[in-house]
Order: sequence, then structure tokens, then C-alpha cells
Amino acid sequence: MTVYLNDIHDSADFFRRAAPLGVVRQRTLAVPMRCSGIGLHSGMPVEMILRPAPVDSGIRFRRTDLGGVIVPARHDTIINTRLCSMLGVPAMGDRPAASVSTVEHLMAALAAAGIDNLLVDIDGPEVPVMDGSSRPFLFLIDCAGVTEQAAARRFIEVLKPVELEQGASRVRLVPADRWILDVTIDFENPVIGRERIELELTANGFASELAAARTFGFAHEVEQMRAAGLGRGGSLDNAVVVDGGAVLNPEGLRFADEFVRHKALDAVGDLYLAGAPLLARFEGLAPGHGVNNALLHKLFADPTAWRYTECVAEAGQLHQVAAA
Repeated sequence: MTVYLNDIHDSADFFRRAAPLGVVRQRTLAVPMRCSGIGLHSGMPVEMILRPAPVDSGIRFRRTDLGGVIVPARHDTIINTRLCSMLGVPAMGDRPAASVSTVEHLMAALAAAGIDNLLVDIDGPEVPVMDGSSRPFLFLIDCAGVTEQAAARRFIEVLKPVELEQGASRVRLVPADRWILDVTIDFENPVIGRERIELELTANGFASELAAARTFGFAHEVEQMRAAGLGRGGSLDNAVVVDGGAVLNPEGLRFADEFVRHKALDAVGDLYLAGAPLLARFEGLAPGHGVNNALLHKLFADPTAWRYTECVAEAGQLHQVAAA
């Protein structure tokens, strides 16, 4: 992989006005940044440029290899959740159908860094896997720098519990004045077993506790995945591989509980497809891309379960100042 410097849902009028003094403002990158690598599942080389974008434009991908088709990064543009989160838009007139897969690691980094507006130029169907974590994307954001914009940042305040169960997975959002994650996994494999992590999503907390946690898989599943056209770019350089009771990566694990930390990282990225940061506590038992996305659909299907709000930050804490 390479990383180097490069030469940018509609919201209501309530959020378009200039933010009052002290109100948390929207943010974008100060300058564009470029990176390149391969897709985890496609195995294809891809180049990506993160570009500053205007207020209220959100996170959007632009497929430069398809004439500039725009694919918004929202929960309602997810078209596939098998082993990753895939965004897509259908063909329309002269515009071809377009998709962008494995967006969750980048989205998690954008969530932690507080990036609201970004245009991501990409010349292929999949975000580069880099080292299998969000850490390289945080590095890109740090190199570019972040700039505040004139408009107030909108938050999604969860007003009542929203729960969902799919197979062995159980996820819920409950009201909270911050974005908190409580994630548990339970594998029969002796290397993993039962792991749990609970933390508040802050920039520093994400950087130190979750960002470096890599995607993982099992050796016996590799051939099955490749036969299904997945995992073709996977290697010990960008994924933790478990074989029976051993981790095959020569350097071992980055955290003793790296597996649950990566599941929490994925949840951060999946939930940022809400289009704004959540004021909620996310509780997930065996969460995954599909159930995370379904939870957002259930939340937004109930207009009494959420609302947009503005906040001020005082002494590192958010305080609501207005709601719509």
C-alpha cells in the first residue's frame, strides 16, 4: 500500500444557517489526500483521493472509472452486507450502476475524526484494505488536517430503545448523551472465545483503542471465500488469520482482544452511515454489517425514536442546545 499527499442527505434549513458561537460545527479536510492499495475482496489495485467538500454534502464516493457516478455513503444506499458494507446506486438514464464496497474501515475513521463532508474519488469498486484496520485512514486525515465549516453539525439523538435480533446477533440503540459502544463476541475457537469491549467514541479513544485492530478470518474459510469471489486481496499483511488454535501472522496480535476491537471498529463505520453522529449507546452481541444496517433502518422507520439536534462542547462534553 502507499500513502502520499495529493494536489473535496440533504439537511433541513435548520442546519444550513451559520452556527452560533460555541456550537459544534461541521468539518471537512483541509487539503486533499491520496492513497492506493488493493481491495480486500476484489484483489484489484485501486487509487483513492479524499477531497474537502462543502457544508451539508455529506460523505460521497465518486467512481472516476465510471464517468464520475456519485454513490452517497448512507444506510439506505447499502446493497450488500456479506463480509463488508457495500454501497450502490442503480443505473439511471445514461448513468451506469455503480457500487463501492468495504467502506466500513474508512467510515469508522471519518466518524472518529468528526468528518461530516467529504468527496472520495475512487477508480475501482472497493476501498483499499490498507493494513486491514482504520489506522492508515486516520493517518491520512491527520496529514491533511481538518477544517471547521460555517454550519452547525447535526447529531442524531436516539429518544427510545431500538432493538433487533437476527440469528445469534442482538443489537440495540438506547438513549445517551454521548456515543458509547458495548460490543461482545463469542466464538468457539480457543484463540478468540468470548471478548467484550466498552468505550465512549472519542477521537483519542478510537485512535488508541480501536483504530489499529485488523479484520480477521479463519484459514479453513479462505478457499470458500475465494470460490465465492471474495477475499482475493486478503493476506497476512492485511488480515489476522486464525488456524485452529493459532494465529498465523508472524507478528501475532496487536491487542490481546483484537477480534472484538475490530468488531467494534466495524460497528462505528456501519453506524456512521446514519449520516450524522449518534447520541446513543450501541450494545451489540455478535454484531455484523447486515444487522448493524438493519438497526439503522429500524431506527429511522420510527419518527418517534430519534431527532436531529445541535450541541455545544464544554470541557470535552457535549451539551444539546437545539433540536429539530
